[in-house]
Amino acid sequence: MKTTADVYLFGTCLLDLFLPEAGLDAIALLEGLGVRVHFPQAQSCCGQPAYTSGHPKEALAVARAQLACFPEDWPIVVPSGSCGGMIKHHWPRLFAGEPDEVQACDIAARVVEFSDFLLNHLDWQPQDQGAPVKVAVHTSCSARREMNVHQASWALVDRLQNVERVVHDHESECCGFGGTFSIKHPDIAGAMVVDKAQALEGSGAVEFVTADGGCLLNINGKLGQCGSGFQGRHLASFLLERTGGKR
Repeated sequence: MKTTADVYLFGTCLLDLFLPEAGLDAIALLEGLGVRVHFPQAQSCCGQPAYTSGHPKEALAVARAQLACFPEDWPIVVPSGSCGGMIKHHWPRLFAGEPDEVQACDIAARVVEFSDFLLNHLDWQPQDQGAPVKVAVHTSCSARREMNVHQASWALVDRLQNVERVVHDHESECCGFGGTFSIKHPDIAGAMVVDKAQALEGSGAVEFVTADGGCLLNINGKLGQCGSGFQGRHLASFLLERTGGKR
């Protein structure tokens, strides 16, 4: 296993507000691997909701408030392909020509998505302590098409000796969340999440995992609305449990 002494965790709004256990599990997993995790208390939002809604000035103000949170030259681990993609790929455009452009670009260059960090920076070799189980993996659009880290989630699950990863129909399709897309186009988004939820539930898996909180909330919400007992968990929580870690 490679060693990385210190990292920052950018927890994301959704994990902070709706899935705090996933953020705590990500920290516990990293700390169990000997990594010192620093969580700046002043962090809030990456600015993506305003940015994708066509409000760059507002997005810039929100993003700028994060710049002072990461002064040390450490990797910034983000348990979300969506938020990771915003900082890594869109902050350089958002801050272009601004006085703090260099600082923003430095932060963007240090961003690493959580599953990518475990697989490619730490070369994590887990010891699976769970019973045999079949799971499906949902990869977000941002993880797949923007960060290109969707295979990292697959690889991590495949390294668990007692877990069979089931490929589901609609594997590469969006769940319909898309941040503000689901608010602006509820009918289209609603039809998409129905397709995704049905595909996951019909896959033969007993649950699904995903590294993106927005997708998790969206799919679980639809499944619960339909009265289904089939649910998903954040990848960090799943991996921590399978390897016997404690939050």
